[in-house]
Amino acid sequence: VQLQASGGGLVQAGGSLRLSCAASGRTLSSHDMGWFRQAPGKEREFVAAIRLTGGRTLYADSVKARFTISGDSAKDSLYLQMNTLKPEDTAAYYCAAAPIKSLRYPTPRTRNEYAYWGQGTQVTVSS
Repeated sequence: VQLQASGGGLVQAGGSLRLSCAASGRTLSSHDMGWFRQAPGKEREFVAAIRLTGGRTLYADSVKARFTISGDSAKDSLYLQMNTLKPEDTAAYYCAAAPIKSLRYPTPRTRNEYAYWGQGTQVTVSS
């Protein structure tokens, strides 16, 4: 599994960005997909996750109602639409994939449950 994140940039507070993550090998149909972020000097933290089979999504409380995760299995691509951005959203954003063990197994939200990672894409929100 290979993941390639893109779409980061510099934006003013209140603005929007859309991150993309291109996957390889029909990844989205067989994996839970997630976005994490890491600010300088901080731990990498969960942002959002999606299981396309069933359409289940999860969000961190800090981004709920502002960010939307989605995926396109035909394009094998993952997206993160980020609206109403705040300076505290500044971080490197990473996409990740976790093989689905069972459809009854919950969509993971901890970093150690994700086996595959893309490189980060930097998001900087100015005040």
